[in-house]
Order: sequence, then structure tokens, then C-alpha cells
Amino acid sequence: MDVSVSRTADDNIKAGKSGLLLFSDNYDAFAARVLAARSAVRTLDLMYYLWHDDHTGRLLHQEVLRAAERGVQVRMLLDDINPRKNDSAYLALNGHPNIEVKLFNPSGIRQGRIMRGVEVLLRLFALTRRMHNKAWIADDKFAIVGGRNVGDAYFDAAETNFRDLDMMLLGPAVQQTAQIFDAFWACEEAKPIKTLSSLAEHEHVSLIEGRDTNADSKFLSGIGNRSSIEEFIAASDGVHWVEGVRVISDPPEKVRGWRRRSWLMNELRPIIQSTRKCLEIVSPYFIPGKRGSKILLDLVGTGVDVSVLTNSLAATDVAAVHGAYANYRKRLLRNGVKLFELQPFSRQPAISVFGSKGASLHTKAFTVDDKIGFVGSFNFDPRSVSLNSEMGVLFEDENLVSELRHRFQSEISPEASYRLELKHNVLHWHGYDEGKFQDYTHEPEAGFFRRILAALVRHLPIESQL
Repeated sequence: MDVSVSRTADDNIKAGKSGLLLFSDNYDAFAARVLAARSAVRTLDLMYYLWHDDHTGRLLHQEVLRAAERGVQVRMLLDDINPRKNDSAYLALNGHPNIEVKLFNPSGIRQGRIMRGVEVLLRLFALTRRMHNKAWIADDKFAIVGGRNVGDAYFDAAETNFRDLDMMLLGPAVQQTAQIFDAFWACEEAKPIKTLSSLAEHEHVSLIEGRDTNADSKFLSGIGNRSSIEEFIAASDGVHWVEGVRVISDPPEKVRGWRRRSWLMNELRPIIQSTRKCLEIVSPYFIPGKRGSKILLDLVGTGVDVSVLTNSLAATDVAAVHGAYANYRKRLLRNGVKLFELQPFSRQPAISVFGSKGASLHTKAFTVDDKIGFVGSFNFDPRSVSLNSEMGVLFEDENLVSELRHRFQSEISPEASYRLELKHNVLHWHGYDEGKFQDYTHEPEAGFFRRILAALVRHLPIESQL
């Protein structure tokens, strides 16, 4: 890092300010994780809901392994929502003397479909409670917190890719993130993988063999000639130094169904209700419920401009959630809330190494007026409120909020999203396709089976589990 840049960072950190750098580009988000791992000299702490066994997932496994080879102490905490077949890969990593892997709220039976099915039935409500947190922490000096899991769809390496947001953190916010990680790592729901799996050592999969090295080098070329995370941050020239930063999280005990089940929502609700001019919410899975709907409508009633961006039925990766959300659309629109739904295909596609074709929203963020913003893992749905543990970055900074709002306006443009309107109690979707204005009176571009599933869910009493 340039000496003057480093000195500025040190001065800001000494003054109690945290550095925040927003990652909206999927390639940047991947590069930051790689370089943070490569720059680590002491510790690498990782906590994720999903870590897919795909191209980018294995690339990042390799970076973790290389860090351990250099003597970095690695701790990986993964939610047990990941497939059991991944146990062998986790055990391979855990077999390294500098790597320890734990699974959060794991099932006790790792093999055998029948017995695993019995356990699911016996522990149904316990096993639906998951750790949805995402954090990548290097040397307690750098942290990445936000909405991205690890997998091809989060880094523009899939046919359909997620629009998402992360934040690189510097300074005191990193220590806050590390404290959250330590709390989850030490809790009784986090179990060492070696105590769960009966797979023998010789059954461990190789994390190196069978790799497409040409594809690896092509994808990693996006990092350029930057050799460290410091160089990456300096080149971005987008760090905001902010005093009012809090990294907040549900406690791990939330998965037991006690200790203020809606802890994070209880933190965010009064901030949302404090809006005086403009509230903009981005949530891929948006189910406001009766209480959430009332909050939004009360704000509109006081003159607040309330806008929500979520997925269209064609764009979402969870059609069942869309079915529950659909129950609230007319009431919200009728009372002045503005709704936008992301289109399934970008009309302004970015060039992708892997030939990206589709788009799906995964960003979880909101802004209050021109001063407060939040980026994290929290969806505005019952699962995030009551079942999953969630975390995120809450901050007060006009410039960073302006950056988020600019991104929001780009995402709700008619080339990117449909604007919903209610006419004579009939829903209309307005958008542009190849420069032509489109007005739909049904869920645009959604397939038959998606429509059936969404319609079925609308009438089932399962909203609390979505």
C-alpha cells in the first residue's frame, strides 16, 4: 500500500473510525477474499451459511489451504445446511494441523438416508434454525461482511448470477466482527467436524486433483498484478472512514428459540421507523407480514417515500417465498408503497468470463433518508426475523448512503426491474425489453411450474417457515 495511504488509514483508525468499502461487483468480491487470504500472516476466520463445492468454492478452499501451509491458523465455521457429501472435503481441510473446521447446528447422523430422515422428523423445528451469517476475517485486520455466500453464482461464474453486496471493513469494525465470530465459534451449537463424521482418512477427497487449471488462471486473472489486499484497497480509492459504524448480529442462542428471538430486528425496527423522508429496501426474499406491512404503511402515512426492490417470480431462486410475498403486494401498492421486482435477465449485461446469462437478486440492504445504511445477511422475511441468526453492518455516512442509493436507482431502472402498479385491482408489471416498453398483467417470464408453486404457497399456512 502507498505510504501516504497507509498513514491515512492508521490516523483514521487511531481516531476511532472504521473504513468501509462497498463491493457490488462480483469479481471484486472474489478478488478481495483471495487477496485477504493471501495477505494473512497469523489468522483467518471464516463463517458461512453456504460454501458450494463448485469452481469458485474449490478455488477459495485452495487459498485457505495455502494460507495454512504458510503457518496461518485457520478456523472455518460452516452451517450444516451444506450437503453431507461435502464432509469429506471439510475433513480434508480439518486434517491440516493449522485448520480447524466446525459445523453449526449439525445433524448427528451423517450417512444413511433412512436414519437421517428419522432425525429430521424428530428434530424438525431445531434443524430449520440456521446460521445465516457471512464473514471473512484476516488477521483481525480486514473483514468482509455482507450477503454473499461462497459459490459460482456469487462471483459471476454461473449461468445465472446473484446481484449482491459485501463490505470490506477496516479498523474497529473488524474487532466487532471478530467478537461475533468468537461468540459463534465458542457456542455449544458449533461442533468440530472430526467428532461428527465417520469417514476414514483415506476417503478424504483431494482439493487439487481434477481441477481445470486453465479456467482457474482465467478467473484469477481478474486480480491483476495486485499482490496484497492493501494494494487492492488502495487501488479501489473508495474507502469511507466513518465513526458511526456497528457490526451487529443475532446471538448464537437464537437457534434454540429463546433469548429475544427477534434480536436483530429489534435493533433495526426503530431505525426504520425513524425515517422522515425516504426509505429504500432491497431484499431478495421479502415477506413483510402484518406487522412489517403496518410499519411501512404508517411511514407512508406520514409522507415518507417507501420503495422496495425484491425478486420477480422469474428471477427468484426460491419460488415458495415469492408466493408468500405475493399476498402483500396489492395492499402495499394500494396504500402507496412502491414495489419493484428484478427482471430475470439483465438488459444491460456485463461481460463475464463464464458467460453469465441470468440475474437473481441476493442483496440485503436498506437506507434511511440520506444518513443511515445497512448491508448484511438479513432478509425482510419471517425466517430472518425469528429462525436464522443474521448479521450486518449498520452505519451513518451520507457519502456511503449516497453510493447505496445510486445503486438502488440503477437496479430499479426499467431495463433492470419491473415497476408494479395496481389498476382497478389488477396488477401490472412495467419494464423495458430490448428498448420496447412492456406492460404485463401476469407474472412476467415465469414458467408454468413456478406459477403453480407460488400460487399453492399463497394458500398454505407456512409463512413463518419462509
